[in-house]
Amino acid sequence: MKRIGLLSDTHGYMDDAILNHFSECDEIWHAGDIGNLEVVDRLAGLKPLRAVYGNIDGNQIRQEYPLHQRFMCEKMDVWMTHIGGYPGRYERYVTPEIYHHPPKLFISGHSHILKVINDPKLGLLHINPGAAGVQGFHQVRTLVRFSIEGARIFDLEVVEMGRRGNFSE
Repeated sequence: MKRIGLLSDTHGYMDDAILNHFSECDEIWHAGDIGNLEVVDRLAGLKPLRAVYGNIDGNQIRQEYPLHQRFMCEKMDVWMTHIGGYPGRYERYVTPEIYHHPPKLFISGHSHILKVINDPKLGLLHINPGAAGVQGFHQVRTLVRFSIEGARIFDLEVVEMGRRGNFSE
């Protein structure tokens, strides 16, 4: 069994609250718009990290992390990308693959809108963890935690970390 901490759209912001929420996780997954290497250094210093780059990420992040990650966690086929859309509105560059060879778990970020949606047509679960950073139009910072055992996802919880406010960066 693996306990996963999932976040996106930090935009260079990292605080102790994020690290505290992930302290009991086995792995941390970042769905892009990381912002800088300090964010990944802090996350990777806590737990093993999987990440993809997002549209705001510069060359340093893009050299370290891919646009897409497709991997197995336990017996769960996972696809993580930053701009992927959601059921019924997948982005055009993921559409051919997602319809031809759908994963069981599809993760994307970008919108800053928290979404957990079953796609019964493709037999997958889509998760967008919202935004954990302080930049953007979202009002509440969010992340997601869940467990994977075999091919089953359970104990999924949304963590609201308070209003975005005027945090110093």
